[in-house]
Amino acid sequence: MRCVKDLTAWLESEYTVSHLMVNHEFCPPEIEGDITINCFRFAKSLKRNPMEVAARVTEFLSSHGDVRLATCTKAFVNVTLETAALFGDTVADREALLDTVLLPEAERCRILIEYPAPNSNKPLHLGHVRNIALGSSIVAILARVGHESIPVNLVNDRGIHISKSMIAYERWGEGTDPQKSGTKGDHLVGDFYVKYNAALQDQLAALRKDDPSLEAESDDALFERTEIGAAAQEMLKKWEAGDSAVRELWEKMNRWALDGFDQTFARTGVAFEKIYLESETYKLGKKIVDRGLEEGLFERRDDGAVVVDLESVKLGTKVLLRPDGTSVYMTQDLGTTDLKHKDFEPHRQIWIVGDEQIHHFKVLFAILGTLGYGWADKLHHMAYGMVDLPTGKMKGREGTVVDADDLFDEMEALARLACEAACTERGDALPEDIDHRARVIGQGALKFWLLKFKPRSRILFDPAQSINLKGDTGPYVQYACARISSILAKEEVSEGRDGPSAQVDWSVLDRPEERNLALRCADYGRTVRRAAADLDPSVLADYLLSLAKEFSRFYRACPVLNADSPSLRTARLALCASVLELLRDGLSTLTIDYLESM
Repeated sequence: MRCVKDLTAWLESEYTVSHLMVNHEFCPPEIEGDITINCFRFAKSLKRNPMEVAARVTEFLSSHGDVRLATCTKAFVNVTLETAALFGDTVADREALLDTVLLPEAERCRILIEYPAPNSNKPLHLGHVRNIALGSSIVAILARVGHESIPVNLVNDRGIHISKSMIAYERWGEGTDPQKSGTKGDHLVGDFYVKYNAALQDQLAALRKDDPSLEAESDDALFERTEIGAAAQEMLKKWEAGDSAVRELWEKMNRWALDGFDQTFARTGVAFEKIYLESETYKLGKKIVDRGLEEGLFERRDDGAVVVDLESVKLGTKVLLRPDGTSVYMTQDLGTTDLKHKDFEPHRQIWIVGDEQIHHFKVLFAILGTLGYGWADKLHHMAYGMVDLPTGKMKGREGTVVDADDLFDEMEALARLACEAACTERGDALPEDIDHRARVIGQGALKFWLLKFKPRSRILFDPAQSINLKGDTGPYVQYACARISSILAKEEVSEGRDGPSAQVDWSVLDRPEERNLALRCADYGRTVRRAAADLDPSVLADYLLSLAKEFSRFYRACPVLNADSPSLRTARLALCASVLELLRDGLSTLTIDYLESM
């Protein structure tokens, strides 16, 4: 707001200070005014009593040409703007409004974001879908405010979990492959992982039956005492030793899984700057462990395992190499993190990984600090909560996980049914692009639902509710875009970034619904910047819902095409065009598409 900028300059001159932060908030409905200025927040910088400062601020703003009324309540100054100033400072210049999201050049940096880091022993599932929604939106939000955001993926394609699928294929695969079985590659590999775990459970049960004293032992403790567990561990040792037969089987099954992932990623529009493979980075991690051992930072236990003592930072002791010399997850994470830094030299690295791995990342960052990496304090784990369904928690090892591909199919089917029902209700024929609409609405509903909650929240995903046009959903925001597009199409109004709308007489817009809508638009830039600073897409999702609802209130109260005068119609159309621009930009920043007709 121009009056706030002028106020800031006046206060700095009057009190001989610099870099004063004077921010405004929007008045709540019960308070008269458009914006409020909280003088408590900057009075200390002026070394003055907040009440005294508020009185001076009220006096200054009361004489400002853009201000209709300024009143003081304790240290809060409530301001009602002149109509032309209100709209001129908000929606009149769409390009300037959209550019309010950008950070100053000095605050922009290069940020590397790793997600979704799947294991190549099973297909992507609902948990991965939330990861992908969060990851892709964080990448887009950071880029939108001006950072250079670099998306990368790490595929966990080696380790004991991979050996399990391979053992199962050796025993029960009978030479099948995706083409012969008619099964998508990652799904086929996952089927064998499920078979392995079923056999493992049978053998664990037999062990405990033969020796009741083992009842209290965990599955992990008894793993290598089962025949099938020992076989998987032996296969892992052969893999790390480069056994040709094991490597040949691994390469074949790995390719099936990676091809399947690519198909799933394509459906979400996800692309990565680089894909790292654990099978290529774990050796780098081993070299780092060897260096730490040589420098006395790590130690070798009596059983041959290499460990790091992190008791000084209350993180216990962590194994970095098993007694048989094979790697653990931490080993490859050390190698991958170092490689990513060398590849891209980012100012920050972010991992988007579930909150069950919080301890893992604390340990990783602590080890990197112990090793002397100067950038170890620029690493951040963005943790997120699990996703449940109305039918209960997903359980991957039992094969009851909700696969991402099946979920996408279901969402598109629900969206198609909704489109068909809407056409029937209107008496319209089905549009030729019904399949496209179903994909956009289905994906939008899914992504928006997964993003509208705080990342750390454990959420319940209800597919049917997420598609509801009348709820707090993605389709509700998409429908607002379609409605405005329809209005503008009838008047052939430009929807682009066409700069200052000099031909519009904004002074004719003075209804509360019009003013509130313009004020809501004015908060777009600050909202996107907060979403970027907090790494929280829900901030933007909530804003888009509120903007769409504010537009709905405006549309019900203020006729647009049937306005009372040509100047009023022109102004309201221009206001609609600005709202549409923000809704589209916001959805795009959440990596959600919009439709011009629904």
